[in-house]
Amino acid sequence: MSAFNIGIDTGGTYTDAVVMDTRERKLLASAKALTTRGDLSLGVLEALQRVLAASRGQLDPQQIGLVSLSTTLATNALVEGKGSAIAVILLGFDDTMLERTELKTALPAAKVLRIAGGHQYDGSELAALDETSLLAELEVLADSVEAYAVAGVYSVRNASHERRVQALIQQHTGCPVTASCDLSEALNGPRRALTAAFNARIIAMIVALIHAVQTALQAHGILAPLMVVKGDGSLATAAAVMEKPIETILSGPAASVIGANFISGLKDFIISDIGGTTTDVAIVCKGWPALNDKGAKVGLHRTMVKAIDMRTIGLGGDSEVAVDPQGKVSLQANRVVPVSLIGARWPSVAKALQTALSQGMGLGIATLFLLRPEGFDPSQDPSDLTKAEKSLLAALGEEPLPWTQVVSSVSDRRRVLRFVERGLVQLAGFTPSDAAHVLGRQAQWSKEVAELACLMIGRSYGKISYNEAKREAECQAFAQEIFEVMVAKSVHVLLESLAGCSFAVNDPLVSLVARGHSRLTHLQVSLQPSLPLVAVGGPAPVFYGEVGQRLGAETLIPTGSEVANAIGAAMGLIRVQAVVSVGLREQGGFTLHHGSEPLIFMDASQALAEAKRLARQAAEIKAQQMAGQVLETKLQIERLDIPGLSGDLGLISASLTAECLARPLGA
Repeated sequence: MSAFNIGIDTGGTYTDAVVMDTRERKLLASAKALTTRGDLSLGVLEALQRVLAASRGQLDPQQIGLVSLSTTLATNALVEGKGSAIAVILLGFDDTMLERTELKTALPAAKVLRIAGGHQYDGSELAALDETSLLAELEVLADSVEAYAVAGVYSVRNASHERRVQALIQQHTGCPVTASCDLSEALNGPRRALTAAFNARIIAMIVALIHAVQTALQAHGILAPLMVVKGDGSLATAAAVMEKPIETILSGPAASVIGANFISGLKDFIISDIGGTTTDVAIVCKGWPALNDKGAKVGLHRTMVKAIDMRTIGLGGDSEVAVDPQGKVSLQANRVVPVSLIGARWPSVAKALQTALSQGMGLGIATLFLLRPEGFDPSQDPSDLTKAEKSLLAALGEEPLPWTQVVSSVSDRRRVLRFVERGLVQLAGFTPSDAAHVLGRQAQWSKEVAELACLMIGRSYGKISYNEAKREAECQAFAQEIFEVMVAKSVHVLLESLAGCSFAVNDPLVSLVARGHSRLTHLQVSLQPSLPLVAVGGPAPVFYGEVGQRLGAETLIPTGSEVANAIGAAMGLIRVQAVVSVGLREQGGFTLHHGSEPLIFMDASQALAEAKRLARQAAEIKAQQMAGQVLETKLQIERLDIPGLSGDLGLISASLTAECLARPLGA
């Protein structure tokens, strides 16, 4: 075993890096840098430089045995509706199957094409593959699509049509293509199609991130292998993840669970990981989170990705603050850059706010700013932009500009929102993190800018008067109201996770506890967790003292909680599965499906014996392909038998799942 592992976590706001002493099993050093969305390598390189500087004299690059990466970028992008322009090719799908894919609601901008082809349950051809129609469609899509997904009916029984379409698209377009059969062995074609579409949407983003990390490692002479945390908490090679980036859904939260287990010393607890964009909550029993057998969810849509059973909501330190006409404060699911963050770097932000405040008009909209992601390269802008879009985009740079200076028409507004959706432009505004600066609960950015934005939004919605004598007190009260909404919403999601069910937003008892009260007319109310609460993530110390108090829970925000994701990444293991199935044939005997051509057996016991061997072999090969040293392989069998017959005489079908646990070589 080597002496040290490096863990890196790239989130929506910060990139964290840690050095772990694997022999002593302790945190040696940690560091943070802002995530640079325009060029991810800049933020990764800065975080890596800082953590190596912090551990200088205690190690050299040759002692680093493994570098592991976790990220929330995939989850955040899909929750926020961002990613590459994609087309989905469906083979043999009828109208009902198309509707069941949920593509129209999950990815409304995706181009969806249906082509004749696909297979039947036994792997025989459903219809001949219509290559002529496919090639004609590719000509039409050439300039508007950046990545493709292909899903065929029963492709897990016979993948030949998917493979042929994949090859043709790569040959004629050069674009990345996701085949659904590579992502899941399950039969549900519509859900496989949706999972493949999500995968295609985020390939470019995850590939860019991995290349950024590899560039940073090379710059420091670190030759250790790079691995990535998957959504189930296990590690995979960087090469494998670049083909299946969808498996990094919940990567960051999964790493945080592993990290929370490590730094808290607890085996049974509820964890809440709060970042800039999302809050992720999971129950941990016996040191490892349960996996969701139904597959990870992206927003309201279920995928086929094996991931930890975690509740994720769009709630974080960077959630956009909104106030309705009646003065009710809410937090939006979308992330914006905190205005105090950009104000700390750019003096022009404070000046723009002061000018708008002195003019006294449009105070709410005047707190919004637009900027290009740090490290952006104009030459990499999409080629499908119109002349008007190019002109508007050219006016923006890394230094923030007031929304009112950029947007002068409804058309401009639509263009800017499209830019934000595609990740070409960032929107900055007032967030819970800014409110925390006003309250003195945070201090790393510009308190002056946070207070100016708070005052302007407060006055815009009648929350703050024009009486200067009351200005400070009313600003504090408005910021506290935002803080209260953040805490109440956090308590609500924790109660749902603990209870294992959903509660209405206005449920009287849950709302009472969430707001920090205990009496409803003549009823004394308390809801107390049976598990301790471990809170991690950058904003955890700001909000979770109050969250834990309202829950009446033992609350732990352990040392290293702000970099728990990176710690979890550094201490992870490889965990892979392989599934083989056996089923009764109409003609007699049994068919064994194992990813290649089906095998035929006349004897049930022989079929099961071979299935066990192939499942174990496939799982261990997967682990070895991921540069893993096999620790143990477990086999689970689910079977259906005719009642009353002994042994294997009554076998109808069986599904065999082999799970292999392995340690990364060099770790």
